Amino acid sequence: MGSLLEIIALHPADAEAAQEGGADRLELCASMEADGLCPSVSTVSAIRRVTDLPLRVMLRLDNSFTTNGADLNRLTAMAQSFLAAGADGFVLGFLTPDNQVDVESVSALVSTFAGTPWTFHRAVDAVLDQQAAWRALRSLPGLDCVLTAGSSIGVGHGLDDLCRLAKEDPAVAGVMMAGGGLQPEHVPWLFQSGVRRFHVGSSVRQDGSWTKAYVNSRFVRSWRNLLDAQDARE
Repeated sequence: MGSLLEIIALHPADAEAAQEGGADRLELCASMEADGLCPSVSTVSAIRRVTDLPLRVMLRLDNSFTTNGADLNRLTAMAQSFLAAGADGFVLGFLTPDNQVDVESVSALVSTFAGTPWTFHRAVDAVLDQQAAWRALRSLPGLDCVLTAGSSIGVGHGLDDLCRLAKEDPAVAGVMMAGGGLQPEHVPWLFQSGVRRFHVGSSVRQDGSWTKAYVNSRFVRSWRNLLDAQDARE
C-alpha cells in the first residue's frame, strides 16, 4: 500500500479542495487556536455531503488532555451523533494528571463505538516516558493510528525521536502518523524509517492561516506528489 495523506478540514470548502488535491483522508475539527476541538454535527454533515473521503472527527472538548466522567458522557453522545452525520472514525486521546496515557478513560469511550477505527492524537507528545506510552497504546481496542510529532513543539524538534521509534519497532512505524509542523524536508527521513502516514494542516493553507484561508488544492497536490515520489522509490 502507498502512503496516506490526511488533511485537516474545518469547512466543506476545505474538504473539496483536499479531495481535489489528492488527500486520502480528512480530520475534522474546530477551534485550531486550541489545537483542535470537536466540530459541530452540522459541519460534519455538510462536509459529508461534498466528499466521499473517509472522515475522522475530533472528540475533544477543551484544550487540556485530561477528562472526567461528565465529559466522557458528553463525548459518548457526540460520537453517536457524528457517526449518524457520516463520520468514519474518530481522533481522541486522554492523559492522566501525571501525563501518562489514560487507558481507563480512553477504553471507556472507544467501547461505545466498538468496530469504528480511531486515531490517538498528539496528547502522546506530552508523555514523558514514550516507551511506556506506546506499550499502553497497543492495549487500546480499535486503535489503528497514532498522530505524533515526536515533540510537543513539533516535528522539527521531534524528527530524530520519531525516526528512532519507527526504526526500532516496525509495529510502531505501522501505526505512526507524522504531523504537527510537518515540512516536506522531513518526509524522506520518515520514509527511510518506515513511516507511511502523514498529517498536514496549516501548510496547505495560504500563509498558514486557519482563519483567513481555506485549504488550497495546489498545496495538497504538492504533498501528494511528494509522497507518491517517495512511494515510487520503494
